[in-house]
Amino acid sequence: MTHTRFAFVKAQWHADIVDRAYEGFTQIIPATQVDTVDVPGAFEMPLMARDLAGTGRYSAIICAAFVVDGGIYRHDFVAQSVVDGLMRAGLDTGVPVLSVSLTPHHYQETEHHNTIYRAHFVTKGKEAAEAALVILKARAVLAAQAA
Repeated sequence: MTHTRFAFVKAQWHADIVDRAYEGFTQIIPATQVDTVDVPGAFEMPLMARDLAGTGRYSAIICAAFVVDGGIYRHDFVAQSVVDGLMRAGLDTGVPVLSVSLTPHHYQETEHHNTIYRAHFVTKGKEAAEAALVILKARAVLAAQAA
């Protein structure tokens, strides 16, 4: 790998839960290799991911958000738009963009649910780190074979 810096984009809606994904991520990949960027919500992540990928500084971009049914808008529409945008950002730039964007079906803003999702986001952050490393290794193998 020519560089191993990562960008970690965190939506600030439900930051007390979303930030736990970064904690999990940095249990696998040292925080010294990760730049963090906070955005207001999930909908802003694809544009930021694309812009970060375009800098050429990052091996992968990880985006974390918690999209819940607030009763005002269709959270499933927002979640689908975000995931589609993240995929497009990765395909358009050639930089892997991984999503830790979760949309629970039955979230209630209670301490019980918040505790469950905080722990779950730590796990998902670790899984994103492991996935990023696997993707980078596979891409390095492909690059070596092409050389």
